[in-house]
Amino acid sequence: MGFRLVCPVQRYKNISEARLKLVGFYESDIGQTIYSLRNISIEPLIEHIKSVFRIDPLPVRGYAKACATVPLSVLLYNILVYYKFKTRKDNPRAIKYMLGT
Repeated sequence: MGFRLVCPVQRYKNISEARLKLVGFYESDIGQTIYSLRNISIEPLIEHIKSVFRIDPLPVRGYAKACATVPLSVLLYNILVYYKFKTRKDNPRAIKYMLGT
């Protein structure tokens, strides 16, 4: 689909050619520029979702349980954002108060 995940990638002794390409992209100027945009876009959103749903730390243990908790929280958050958009509410931070938290 044309998406590329940009995240820190470490270089190991026995590294595959595919991983070496990822390291090269991450260390390039364009890779660092893309990664630096996380601070102003992705990270504040994740922090807000964790605050709204009180999932930091997660109330469950294990990958399987976390795979259910986190996407459900994001889905509910998106439903609330859509509701606020349709009802023309101005403050997106008020979602926390809609849940009664």
